[in-house]
Amino acid sequence: MGGIVDVVVLVAIAVLGAALARRLGFVAPLVLLVAGLGLSYVPGFPEAHLEPELVLIGILPPLLYVAALQTSVPAFRRALRPILLLAVGLVLFTAFAVGIVVHLLLPEVPFAACIALGAIAAPPDAVSATAIARRVGLPRRVVTLLEGESLLNDATALVLVRIAVGALAGTAVGFWPIVGEVALKAGGGVLIGLSAAVLAAWLHRKIVDPLLDDAVSLLTPFVVVLIAERLHTSSIVAVVIAGLYLGHRIPYLLSATSRLQMDAVWRLIIFLLEGVVFLLVGLQLRTLVGEIESDLATTLAVTGAVFATLVLSRFVWMYPATYLARLVPRVRNREKRPPVSVPTVVSWAGMRGVVTLAAAQTLPEEGTPPYHRELFIFVAFAVIVLTLLVQGTTLPWLSVRLGVRQDSTAEDALAEAGVQHDAGRAALAALEEHADGAPPEVVERLRRLVDSRANNAWERLGSQQQETPSAAYGRLRREMIGAERHVFKVARNEGRIPEEVLTRAQRELDLEESQLQRSDDE
Repeated sequence: MGGIVDVVVLVAIAVLGAALARRLGFVAPLVLLVAGLGLSYVPGFPEAHLEPELVLIGILPPLLYVAALQTSVPAFRRALRPILLLAVGLVLFTAFAVGIVVHLLLPEVPFAACIALGAIAAPPDAVSATAIARRVGLPRRVVTLLEGESLLNDATALVLVRIAVGALAGTAVGFWPIVGEVALKAGGGVLIGLSAAVLAAWLHRKIVDPLLDDAVSLLTPFVVVLIAERLHTSSIVAVVIAGLYLGHRIPYLLSATSRLQMDAVWRLIIFLLEGVVFLLVGLQLRTLVGEIESDLATTLAVTGAVFATLVLSRFVWMYPATYLARLVPRVRNREKRPPVSVPTVVSWAGMRGVVTLAAAQTLPEEGTPPYHRELFIFVAFAVIVLTLLVQGTTLPWLSVRLGVRQDSTAEDALAEAGVQHDAGRAALAALEEHADGAPPEVVERLRRLVDSRANNAWERLGSQQQETPSAAYGRLRREMIGAERHVFKVARNEGRIPEEVLTRAQRELDLEESQLQRSDDE
């Protein structure tokens, strides 16, 4: 019973923290992290401990899977070169930079252990990057770059951690064995991810019940991870590939009801997972501090050196990776040269997350002196806190100061209006083809609906009126829906209609109102 109570308390605190963050205009991970830090020192509050297996198999897969589902595959493909430079090249560069610095500070610690710490601290977190990048309002290409990096860099880091741990255990490590292991794990992950995605896509095509569609979607990331782990391939790569494949094809696989319902289910799950994870990260401070010995000077020196190396190495890598590649004529002709402000913002957007802490706890007892193992775990935790609090809080200010803003909505509206015009023509053609025998008033009503959608798209280009026709329609229709809903509730209370009639009418009104709300949000 105590465990259930603890879970309920954690979820409740995570929900309250997220609500407070929205009220104050802050990013939820930062507020929950600080809340966890404070609660870790409250006498009697339960201690928290995140098992690495729970994070890597139970929490990370759904987070990565949903992030991949929501990633634009065409945009991801266009940005593949810079994404790989960050997800592979930067992770290796950062890991060795941190390893060298830590080994200089702690020469008694094996170099392989220092490299393992570098690999643990190197990858920015998928949850942090996505949440903060979207909250800040960065350009779409920058968001794609950060999302793509965070989707793939964990695989590079975890493979490097395993190689370093193997070296600590006395396993001979050479260049070509490393290359072979990386290729085998990544290639196996791609094959497993594609195979599982094809099977899931086949199931989605056959299923007509939205609840079963939701169940298949919820099971997919966990099944992919378990199979990949059993076959000793990269489970992260497998989950990301499966998510990208299915996300690109969802419009053709699921019914409209299934898509709406699945989106709502996943949003709730990810909301709760993200909140609880960052709260747990903050709550672990008390345990970690208690395990660190009294050498405060060494702890602070190593923590500061690792944090500074992480920040500087990202800057050192970003500028050459951004501009040297454009010296190649083929790349220069295909991609515009971005202003210096863009790589600067990307360099500063290096927030770490729960994967760093989970990977740190996989450090073996053998080969690493006990004190230094606990020190490395504390440093990994401190890196998460520092990057979220320092970089996460100042990234909005930096992006505004450097003029790195969200893409113009006018361009999106113009593109949408043009495509909506083509879609309207296709809809009218389908109407004419299948209108035989239909009542004339129905056909005319559908024609007006097509015209209304086209007009709404053009209105978004920027009307000088105080209120556009579509906005006035939404405002008035919501008032009408409220009045209709009240009449149905009164009729149910007076016994004039059964509960089933109210439920059916309520669902129809709710669907229409949610569509109006979605239009307002967009």
